Amino acid sequence: MNKEQFTAEVLHAESSLYHIAWSILGNDEDCADAMQNAILKAYEKRDTLRREAFFKTWLTRILMNECYSMLRRRREQVPYEDYFAEQVQTQAKGESEVFAAVMALEEKYRIPVVLYYVEGFSVREIGKMLKLSCSAVKTRLYRGRNLMKADLTGEDGYEK
Repeated sequence: MNKEQFTAEVLHAESSLYHIAWSILGNDEDCADAMQNAILKAYEKRDTLRREAFFKTWLTRILMNECYSMLRRRREQVPYEDYFAEQVQTQAKGESEVFAAVMALEEKYRIPVVLYYVEGFSVREIGKMLKLSCSAVKTRLYRGRNLMKADLTGEDGYEK
């Protein structure tokens, strides 16, 4: 893959990468850093990409690894009080109920939901990215939908 093709593919995937980074990190500055680092790593290793048809999946996996790495570093550095205050502040921004329900999901359900419903990846592609079987991805999507449904509706089954 030459430089021009790489640039075009990255620009095409940019908004998708941002959504994925946001669903993991939940912070604009961290998302930008993670995207920049992932793109740089992908550029340096672009000759290791076996099939160009899977560029977006490959780049997404690099981005996810970078996001998880940032989370590990953040956990080591951020006091709990600061983290909690950041979460409360994020909730106060007036997010939509559906967005809040997605962000309230446990990470193992949130990532597949965002990749499938927001970014349009197939179950098979998500399985490759997350190193899961297709049935495991389907199960996580099913459980994520059910958890969101329970969150968005009352216990009696009626909307809040």
